[in-house]
Order: sequence, then structure tokens, then C-alpha cells
Amino acid sequence: LLGMVEPGQQGTERLLSLQLHTSTGPVNLISVYAPTLGANRDTKDEFYDQLDMIIRSIPKEEHLILLGDFNARVGADHDFWPTCLGKFGVGEMNENGQRLLELCSYHDLSITNSFFQTKPQHKVSWRHPRSMHWHQLDLIIIRRAALKCVLLTRTFHSADCDSDHSLVCSKMRLQPKKIHRSRPEGKPRIDVSKTTHPDKAEKFTHELSEVLN
Repeated sequence: LLGMVEPGQQGTERLLSLQLHTSTGPVNLISVYAPTLGANRDTKDEFYDQLDMIIRSIPKEEHLILLGDFNARVGADHDFWPTCLGKFGVGEMNENGQRLLELCSYHDLSITNSFFQTKPQHKVSWRHPRSMHWHQLDLIIIRRAALKCVLLTRTFHSADCDSDHSLVCSKMRLQPKKIHRSRPEGKPRIDVSKTTHPDKAEKFTHELSEVLN
């Protein structure tokens, strides 16, 4: 993958970008760590303004993948958010979830976690330490037009991530760009197969002697 990776030009303590070069064009990855529900409004406004600016800076014809801890519960209201949520969301929307859904709606983005019918435990990624209820906070979001590239998004609780969040993975159909490397030119090879014929070998020896003399 090293030959197809390009570090992003923009980044903050909460947002990091990376670009992959594929045969279908650039894929822009944005790693996200959003403010918690209890963060002050100014912090949230600044974060979503920065995220909005990064999304705007990426051409619409390029792939865009947002992934990480959004600290947002987006719920399961597919009827109200038909372009943002699939039919398999979980839980109830909170304030952070509404902010995120409004952003997704504006930029025509879809939250892939909600588009696949998986087991309930494969939808959630974080357990509240006091209520012990599981929630879906870690999301993978792409352009709605690219949903056909996503084969599955689910949580893997068995992965050792050294975190109180479980690993969320998305399986996508993306073709890495082929890197063509020029072959080194080798030394020309001399065809000596004809020297096995006595007549031709004698003629060659005679002509070579005349040239050398």
C-alpha cells in the first residue's frame, strides 16, 4: 500500500486525512474524533466547521470516507433521514447525532453502519460505564453515490484494540492503482545455436579470421 498512500495536507487534533490512489480515482480517508455530548457548544461548532471545510475541499467526483469515534447517536429514523440512514439503524438520536445527520444530509453522505442487517451486537461499539447500555458511536460514512462499493460494515468485539471501544470495519470494493515499474535493460544475448552446424561454424571462423587479419 505504500506506493498508493499520500498524507493529507490538512489536519487537527481531532481530524486527520489520508489519500489512497486507486484505479477508479483518489480515495480520501478522514479520521474523526468528535467532541463528546457534554462538550461545550463552541467546541462542537469549531469541530463541525472544520469537518465541513475539509469535506468541501475534496472534489465531489473523488471517493470520501469518514471514519472514527463521532460520539454521536444517530438513531434509526430512516423515514426522516432516508439518504443518510439505512433501514437497520439502532437506538435514539441525540443532539450530537442531529448535528452529524444534518452535515451528512447537506453533503449527501450515508452512514454505512445502518445499511446492513447484522446481529444487534454487531451494530454497537461502546458500552456506557454506568448504565452498561451499548451504543453505536463509531461510524463509517461515505458519499451516498458510492454505497454500492460497500459490502459490509459491522463491529468486531473480539479484536484487541487497547480501547473501551470495539473495532468497526467496513468491507469495500476498491481497486488499487497498478504501479508500472520499468524493467532494467539487460545485456544483449548472442545467438550461438548456429555454431553447432559444422559448415556454418567453419564459415564463421573463416570470415572472422579475415576481419581480424
